[in-house]
Amino acid sequence: MESISDILKSERQQPWRDELRKSMKAKERTAIPRVKMPEQEPHVRNKNHKEVNMGLTDEKAMKEAQRCLDCVDPTCITGCPVGINIPKFIKRIEQGEFLESAKTLKETNALPAVCGRVCPQEAQCEANCFYVQKLKKDPVAIGFLERFAADYERNSGSISVPEVENRNGIKVAVIGSGPSGLAVAGDMIKWGYDVTVFEALHEIGGVLKYGIPEFRLPNEIVDVEIDNLKQMGVKFEINFIVGTTATVDDLKEEGFVAFFVGSGAGLPKFMNIPGENYRRIFSSNEYLTRVNLMNAANPEYDTPVFSGKNVAVIGGGNTAMDSVRTSKRLGADRSMIIYRRSIEEMPARVEEVKHAQEEDVEFMTLNSPVEYFAGENGNVNKMTVQKMELGEPDSSGRRRPIRLEGSEYEVEVNTVVVAIGVSPNPLIPGSMPELEVTDWGTIKVDKETMQSSVEGIFAGGDIVRGGATVILAMGDGRRAAKGMHEYLKAKVIKK
Repeated sequence: MESISDILKSERQQPWRDELRKSMKAKERTAIPRVKMPEQEPHVRNKNHKEVNMGLTDEKAMKEAQRCLDCVDPTCITGCPVGINIPKFIKRIEQGEFLESAKTLKETNALPAVCGRVCPQEAQCEANCFYVQKLKKDPVAIGFLERFAADYERNSGSISVPEVENRNGIKVAVIGSGPSGLAVAGDMIKWGYDVTVFEALHEIGGVLKYGIPEFRLPNEIVDVEIDNLKQMGVKFEINFIVGTTATVDDLKEEGFVAFFVGSGAGLPKFMNIPGENYRRIFSSNEYLTRVNLMNAANPEYDTPVFSGKNVAVIGGGNTAMDSVRTSKRLGADRSMIIYRRSIEEMPARVEEVKHAQEEDVEFMTLNSPVEYFAGENGNVNKMTVQKMELGEPDSSGRRRPIRLEGSEYEVEVNTVVVAIGVSPNPLIPGSMPELEVTDWGTIKVDKETMQSSVEGIFAGGDIVRGGATVILAMGDGRRAAKGMHEYLKAKVIKK
């Protein structure tokens, strides 16, 4: 397999790239301001579930693509967990070859339209852009351009299907259809394996479907990406719980010789404070799953969720932002984020915090709940909150929150959503006692191959990390696919 430097060297010799370089000088390119993403108006979008970001026009995308300097050492690629050839796909956009740009993305990314929407580019590829590293300017809008290319292809009706090698008949099982599992499936099918993805729920997509609201990631987008995998030959089994419906040993008897565990981290965490078991106190998992996957926002469905007029969401990550912005769309008068640190320490994406603020979400930072109360019906009706101050940095690098004694006060609430993190799904480790796990319940793996302590079983994503972004999970999946491929070449194919 060619190295990325060899591939880039070969591509830079293409005549069309020389023409693009001559068309504009570097000084002209760096003078172009970064494009702004068109958005729905805040007080319109906080009452609907339509996508907030509206995408770039052809003209805006080509203009933004002109900003790319096609660096000799493209550090943006090193910041991408799935190794997208970023200069190549961007230069294709500059040239007006939008469909070719989408094909480039699919060489290494099974979910470009998804990643263009939810990947934290500002902390990864864009953080490594020459503009940031050397010029101290706004980076090229890599994420916006990725979304543009993928959306253009989908809307064109000419969706390309990546080439796959001849089938080798070797059966591989992927447990979980979240981002890490889909990334594994995308790479393994290209190498000719017989790939089946087993999903416990009734919808394919894992956290992409149940955990991310449609105003950030429409289900239709996820479905199109999954359909592309189906056209490549990936098979999907829904309502299939590995460990219950069938064990790994059962699947081995059916001919599966290698497994990838991408079962995620679906076990919610709570704070274990008084009153936490009162009614209408939800985990973020339950709250978002009911709305995103079970149509709870539609009163005609049999799976409603109560979302009152005063909603408090505990936490400061992306899931907390998704939950509180969802509560606004479900009709809350007062949607509150209660977070024990300051807004600067929030782990949520800057864009998500900005959108929440614009949508009239109230940020009660340096506060932490200490007790919940309920009426005679058992429904939560108020909470006691204690003020905090920041001390010295802890192991996360953020300043540690310290409680201020005597600072407690009450807040009226009739819905609480706890979004303080999740724990790994214990089902697979619980059904395989020989599988080594950490004290946190995550599966131990070799960081290079992603193989577990059990031969032939690989893992990645939240079941290994305990919690990760979509793109980091996909990076795990690609690394696991490579490790699995090498394992099978040595153990099975040679035989």
